[in-house]
Amino acid sequence: MAAGAPPAGELWGRERELTALRAILADARAGRSGTAVLRGEPGIGKTALLEQVRREAVGFTVVAATGVEAEMELPFAGLHQLCAPLLSGVDALPEPQRNALQTAFGVVTTGPPDRFLVGLATLSLMADAAAAQPLLCLVDDVQWLDQVSAQVLTFVARRLQVEPIAVVFATRAEDDPILRGLPQLPLGGLSRTDAGELLDVARAVSLDDRVRGRVLDEARGNPLALLELSGAPFTPAGGTGASTAHQIQQQYAARLAALPSRTRQLMLLAALEPRGDATVLQRAAASLDTDLSDAVAAEGLLDVGRRVRFRHPLLRTAAYASGSAEERRRAHAALAEALDAQADPDQRAWHRALSVDGPDEKIAAELEASADRARSRGGAAAGAALLERAALLSPDPQVKGERALSAAAAKLSAGLVEDCLALLATARAGPLTQLGLARLSLLDAQARFAADRGQGASTRLLAAARQLEDLDPKLARETHLEAMSAGMFSGRLAPPGSIRTLAEAARHGGPQALDGDLTGLLVDVLASRFTDGYAAAIAPARRLLAALAHRPLDGADLRYLWLSAAVAADGWQDHAWRSIAEAHVRVARETGALAELPLAINSLATVHVFAGRLDLAKPLVAELSALRASTGVELSLYATLYVAALAGDARAPQLIQRNLADVTERGEGVGVTASHWALALIELGRGDFASALPAARAAAAYLPELALPQWGLADLVEAATRCGEGPTAAAAAAQLDELATASGTDWALGVRARARALTAGPRTAGELYEEAVTRLAGTTTSWEHARAELLFGEWLLQTDRRVAAADHLRRAEALLTLMGARLFAERAVSGLRTLGATATGGAQRDDRGLTAQELQIAQLAADGLTNPQIAAQLFLSPHTVEWHLRKVYAKLSVRSRRQLAGRLAVVDGA
Repeated sequence: MAAGAPPAGELWGRERELTALRAILADARAGRSGTAVLRGEPGIGKTALLEQVRREAVGFTVVAATGVEAEMELPFAGLHQLCAPLLSGVDALPEPQRNALQTAFGVVTTGPPDRFLVGLATLSLMADAAAAQPLLCLVDDVQWLDQVSAQVLTFVARRLQVEPIAVVFATRAEDDPILRGLPQLPLGGLSRTDAGELLDVARAVSLDDRVRGRVLDEARGNPLALLELSGAPFTPAGGTGASTAHQIQQQYAARLAALPSRTRQLMLLAALEPRGDATVLQRAAASLDTDLSDAVAAEGLLDVGRRVRFRHPLLRTAAYASGSAEERRRAHAALAEALDAQADPDQRAWHRALSVDGPDEKIAAELEASADRARSRGGAAAGAALLERAALLSPDPQVKGERALSAAAAKLSAGLVEDCLALLATARAGPLTQLGLARLSLLDAQARFAADRGQGASTRLLAAARQLEDLDPKLARETHLEAMSAGMFSGRLAPPGSIRTLAEAARHGGPQALDGDLTGLLVDVLASRFTDGYAAAIAPARRLLAALAHRPLDGADLRYLWLSAAVAADGWQDHAWRSIAEAHVRVARETGALAELPLAINSLATVHVFAGRLDLAKPLVAELSALRASTGVELSLYATLYVAALAGDARAPQLIQRNLADVTERGEGVGVTASHWALALIELGRGDFASALPAARAAAAYLPELALPQWGLADLVEAATRCGEGPTAAAAAAQLDELATASGTDWALGVRARARALTAGPRTAGELYEEAVTRLAGTTTSWEHARAELLFGEWLLQTDRRVAAADHLRRAEALLTLMGARLFAERAVSGLRTLGATATGGAQRDDRGLTAQELQIAQLAADGLTNPQIAAQLFLSPHTVEWHLRKVYAKLSVRSRRQLAGRLAVVDGA
């Protein structure tokens, strides 16, 4: 602290921020979680506020972490720093969570842990620790945390609900995407009055008014600037426009320059050693003819204890900048020698890499080994950085190119697309093997697909697949599948005929599928679907679904399940669709694959829509929204559109139009189809057939997309018939007839019969409606059954068969009300009113006002899952699950899981 600084605990001008932070502490004491992000320039007082919160957290367990620039490339370094005091509780974690956390920290090696499973483990560890007394987590300099630690900690902060845990982040970044959505406390400069008071108290000698005014002008209300500039002779910047942080750093640089050379050398070593390990620093200092005792001359700039800490991060930056390039290399070499090669191989390799200024194969090989270890612990970004440095140090041009290629792949895996493309340019400069060139083409295509969301991606992927066919048939087949998936993703927005070109290339691009080869089976299905037509794909689709039905699905199958579920829906295979979608969600939850979970939830929620279970779909779409907030990943929430449309949500049209604009801009053709289909549902529910017609026509316009256009065709038949557009209805019914006949399932044939009935004459329509009702009643698609009952009842009303019409309309109204399809239920009620008949009022599911999350937890509890099992599935803490269940029990007036299961049980039907 500078001479004359204010007493500990006094923070000028921070009453608003302290009030907010004290409220978070009070909430934690009361059992409610709270989070805040302190944001501001260096020296503005973020660290001072964190220290004040620490002092006031009486009765709390306090854990803390600080991001350090030199440690940004070491995976989970920041998380380990924060969790180290809590690791005695790691054995109490569920095994998958325990393994994930111990792998992340390098204790065990079981393959790369999913970072979200590490996040769940961290959440559980913190919640268990907070059960004894409230927990305060302080994370300073978030902008310098390693990427995975930042992701995990912000994930945890977003999932906290009713645990006695307070989390406070501090960052310099003006807009860090990883912190978006968390409560913000931006820090500005002190007011002129507060700054003046601080300067007067801190300054040992009074300043005349002119100089005092210049100091206040230059400091711009920055407390650290005022304190630092008050402790030494002041030379104003003279209006140079230099930032406050730059001025403080210059002030530190001037003070460093006045120190003895041995002390400057020690300061440089400390700046390069991220953990402040006093033992390592002492060994390194000894090799450079200095000693930790030389810190005395630093006059309080360096605090030497069990850990060596700088007074402020800007001082560390200034100490680093004070050394010449050669001095820094010498310091890195000393630190490398001071580290144990067995205990700290990665830190040692990194220091050795920075100790040389030219190629060095031995160090490059060490870095490559470190990269493998980093990736095995889930540190994709760290592994990429190590590989990038290894490539730079490689003397052999071919080895350099191969390492650059591996680094590019690692960068892409870490989501660093621009870095990936830059490394591919390096790889191109070196002589690559034919396989290397093919891998380069593949990575380039994948990176550009990630960058522009599909514009031209399928063409690039196709070119890469063709290069790989003779070099790596397995990878070629996977790339052909990826190319077709990208083509489907672009859908209607892709050039005409492009999906057929991709399918033909895939068909001839590799060996036929072997038993159990899901990649090959999927290639066969899609190649047949887009080359020879829908009917030709039925047999390979059944082989795929049979293979999935006869194997235990696990994490290795995740990449295939979303596409397999789409194939099942496309083939009108309702039981297989449901089974695969449920397995997809289960496996994604069990393995903690949160990046895969949104795809799985979208699929299962849509299954529930067709099953007439909006009560099951709503918690899932609510979880989708929470996942988007938790991960910061943009998700296409198609199921959300369907649920909003059927439920008659007043916000649904706006939601759909916003989604339509987003997916059109991204080139996501399948999203365009989904948006139009949801719009058609709204207008059909309202009975506004003129508005439904263009939406249904747009939804049915691109049959190479899986499943969605088929559903649009059925709605197009209804809308066109009601608008008197017979030829349009007949053409759509004929297309639907062809698809349903090829499928041959009751779902398909029931929808076909319903469409035929709409376009048939009075002699045959009744029989066709009877067929539709009978077939669809035997499927899991209660939504389709209810639609058939409604249309049959409306037709009977039009033909003046009043008694029969009332029966079918009552059944339709009961089914539609039960499922929560409000607009369609009102159509049935309207028909009953025309008849003068009484509506049933609907056998509505009684959830007593449960929220979406409460309902989801209640259903899992009713299925027999324990609180820890529910917590693991929903990425919550067991304490949060217990809290929600208490509310559920109170709302439903039950006392046990058995009573809960009975209360939630519903007899599907009228």
